[in-house]
Amino acid sequence: MLLSTTGTIEGRQIEYLGLVTGEAILGANIFKDFFAGIRDIVGGRSAAYEGELRKAKEIALAEMREQAVRLGANAVIGIDLDYETISVGGEMLMVSASGTAVVVR
Repeated sequence: MLLSTTGTIEGRQIEYLGLVTGEAILGANIFKDFFAGIRDIVGGRSAAYEGELRKAKEIALAEMREQAVRLGANAVIGIDLDYETISVGGEMLMVSASGTAVVVR
């Protein structure tokens, strides 16, 4: 399935089917939080958080793709990814994906 952040596919006819979304919320454990805090102080990248963000993004995109398939789509266009942190008794990472399910001819 074609996934695109653009609103059109150049040179192709598009039939719009509707909005599709996917969300993923993953908890970051205390050890990841601790080491990320140290990296914040001394600088550098947090591989643990980067890995969790990638995992959450893939889950959100997969959910969005599944919704599009159920609508009969062969592509999703206009995709927007949003990233948030949620603090409810601990840090949680949230990624949401939204786009328009379409049939591209």
